[in-house]
Amino acid sequence: MSEKAVRVRFAPSPTGPLHMGGVRTALYNYLFAKKNNGTFVLRIEDTDQTRFVKGAQEYILDALAWCGITPDEGPGIGGEHGPYIQSERKDMYPAYAEELIKKGWAYYAFDTSEDLENMREQAKKMKMPNWQYNSITRSSMKNSLTLPEDEVNSRIKNSEPYVIRFKMPRNQDVRFEDIVRGWVVVNTNNLDDKVLYKSDGMPTYHLANIVDDHTMAISHVIRGEEWLPSAPLHVLLYEAFGWEAPKFAHLPLLLRPDGNGKLSKRDGDRLGFPVFPTNWTTAEGELYSGYREKGYFPAAFINMLAFLGWNPGTTQELFSLEELVAAFTLERVSKSGAKFDAEKTKWYQQQYLRATPNEKLAEQLSQIIDGEYDRNYLAVVCNLMKERATFITDIPLDGDYFFNEPTEYDEKTVHKKWKEETTEIMQNWCNRLTALDPFTSEIIEVSFKQYLEEINKGIGAVLPAFRLLLTGKAMGPSMFEISALIGKEESIKRMEQGIKKIAKLKIQS
Repeated sequence: MSEKAVRVRFAPSPTGPLHMGGVRTALYNYLFAKKNNGTFVLRIEDTDQTRFVKGAQEYILDALAWCGITPDEGPGIGGEHGPYIQSERKDMYPAYAEELIKKGWAYYAFDTSEDLENMREQAKKMKMPNWQYNSITRSSMKNSLTLPEDEVNSRIKNSEPYVIRFKMPRNQDVRFEDIVRGWVVVNTNNLDDKVLYKSDGMPTYHLANIVDDHTMAISHVIRGEEWLPSAPLHVLLYEAFGWEAPKFAHLPLLLRPDGNGKLSKRDGDRLGFPVFPTNWTTAEGELYSGYREKGYFPAAFINMLAFLGWNPGTTQELFSLEELVAAFTLERVSKSGAKFDAEKTKWYQQQYLRATPNEKLAEQLSQIIDGEYDRNYLAVVCNLMKERATFITDIPLDGDYFFNEPTEYDEKTVHKKWKEETTEIMQNWCNRLTALDPFTSEIIEVSFKQYLEEINKGIGAVLPAFRLLLTGKAMGPSMFEISALIGKEESIKRMEQGIKKIAKLKIQS
């Protein structure tokens, strides 16, 4: 194959929301194109109008935009090889189908759906359950290979419904080299005469896909493993047209977390994690959750997806999109299926959250909390909480004490750590805090350590109770940082009120 400019395409069908497996296919195409200074094309394959779902095309475009996978050519973008929606290209396909008929690679078939069903039923009675329209059975069907030419012309002239089928050669080995899987060999006796052109005037996926890839100068076809059975037909179609075939790479399946079967669109919410990049609501009002709405960073989602079926050959796991472009090769894509790991996905999110500047997190935090807070205050809150958080929403949830004084106190801590002497210890510590000036975390910490020495107590006798009074919780970030941030006045108020409340609780218990 002669060297030519790298052009790849992602060609989803608008038959529903874009599954994360589809996003991974788009990502690998994008990475390969950018790595090789090529072009990434988005093409919408909507030839199957019976399965068209309203809103699906818009969903695909929105999801890719959120992920940062930006096409160089496609719907709404333009390019020299448009239009990029197959239904808008339908006038070009009949001529290609007719060309195959003239070359002897295809034929007209007039069999009705009833005819085909009858043949299947007869085959079942003859213990042949998997009947196919192929190089053997076509001779007993109603098509232009069995009917007289004048009858064929008459049927067409009378607008009798027909399809155009590919004339699969008999007993021929089809060979092609797959970048991921190596050499693939399939004998045509195992293949049927696929429909290329339907009676509704639309091409099938097989014809439209090949014609579009050729006319759009696609150099590499990178797609899911589910299309591998179609590849021999596509190779033969290129041969039939006399065109140079692109290079193929079939990506491994995404598997359920237990490795038992392909990860499907219905597995997500059922198993407790999203399988779609963004929320999708069906026409019936059923909601399927997405990574965006769950609070994931698009970069974390993309980083996770890249590793489902590919690895860089190093121990590095965290990659920016630019770093993925630099490291990506199809040769390091695995042949075997990739098990999805929801906990690993959360780990990626945690790493990206921790790496995000506090000022940027503060901006996001300000949009999800009630009330107006100084941005510097929120930045410090994020700095204290992000090591313990997975999502930005965890910060006001687990760190609610930064915004409101506690109304409840952790029962286990009250039971285990609040002794008879604790009330007096905490009251004296409160008095000590009142005298501190300035009220900084460093000064609070020094004073705290001095206080422990003076009363001859270990940290476990004082710090848990201090945390309880200010936060109501058993765990969290540095208490010296917390008290300094909420300020002396608020700290003293919470301690005085908390001591009374907890003392009352202890009496009641």
